[in-house]
Amino acid sequence: MPRPSKGARLWLRPESREENRVRPAAWLIKDGQLSIRTGCGALDREGAERALQDYLARKHRIARDGARHPSQIAIADVLSIYATGKASKHARPHETAARLERLLEFFGDKPLSFINGTACDAYVEYRGSQSAARRELEDLRAAITHHREQGYCSEIVGVALPEKSLPRERWLTRSEAARLLWAAWRARQIDANKAGAPTKRPVGQHVARFILVGLYTGTRAGAVCGASLDRLSGRGYIDLEGGVFYRRAEGVRETKKRQTPAPLPDRLLAHLRRWHRLGLCKTAVVEWGGKPVERVNKGFRKAAATAGLENVMPHTLRHTAATWLMKNRCDLWEAAGFLGMTVETLERVYGHHHPDYQRGAANKIAQKPGGHRLGTVSAEQKRNKMQ
Repeated sequence: MPRPSKGARLWLRPESREENRVRPAAWLIKDGQLSIRTGCGALDREGAERALQDYLARKHRIARDGARHPSQIAIADVLSIYATGKASKHARPHETAARLERLLEFFGDKPLSFINGTACDAYVEYRGSQSAARRELEDLRAAITHHREQGYCSEIVGVALPEKSLPRERWLTRSEAARLLWAAWRARQIDANKAGAPTKRPVGQHVARFILVGLYTGTRAGAVCGASLDRLSGRGYIDLEGGVFYRRAEGVRETKKRQTPAPLPDRLLAHLRRWHRLGLCKTAVVEWGGKPVERVNKGFRKAAATAGLENVMPHTLRHTAATWLMKNRCDLWEAAGFLGMTVETLERVYGHHHPDYQRGAANKIAQKPGGHRLGTVSAEQKRNKMQ
């Protein structure tokens, strides 16, 4: 059962250090998963309380005013309504909330009429990452659409998205996958008191298990980390008896991610059963200290660096699984169902790895209209020469 919302309230964010910069303590307004800056430092509690009152007044007014012009609507209000009405129901609401907070840092004090192509371009430059900015602007677009559908805005406001980044085509060969797996399995804790000498304590074996599951099933990183061995956990579930990976939790809506059930390869299933029998995986596939691990990004990066692999990330395992299936001449329909993607996507992105990809066309291009290859002599031509 989800925890009931505490409503909008003040929260004193403690001082923190980011790289070479100190971020001072400040008052924020917490409303569900959303955090809104008040502009007040730790000593200005009175100013923070006024900001909270203004926020509550705006929120109360929004629900009763009906449709207004974009110039009369604060972007912070649009994001707040989206955070409480839609984002809280997302599969990973904390990640959505983090993206909304970054939008608030740039757009929070501006009216909805501020949104145009120039403002969106400025946000891309502000973020410094085109792919990250695009994903966050997609959230902004969704929030504006939701706000208008609720009848709060009288105009249509468009969001100009930057171009999509080029798709990553990096995949691992069998030898690269083995190097990555061994680098994770052999990782040991470093003793800071002994000049960085490694200890005997393993710190990457849960990452190695993550890598094996990712390679053998092509499942997205979040679903692998969320995979439970308990059917009643409310998460994705691996049935060790039936040998099936139910990647989508019961009761969760199907999304474009297509987290379809997949049979487990015999070799992987044998590993999973052994891990469970030895107590390495008690309740989840990826565990550390007996508790499920939400992400393995840090350990994965370290394993990739140790293995000498560049441009490799957890999602590379999915690319690798799809590529290996194509190279092994797997049927497109069967491979797409196993990976949880459409046949069109599989053929468009990975089809060129299939040994028979356009092979007929490549063989036909060297033939004359009569069916003979260019540069070869037909039997009739040979007889004519002999005469």
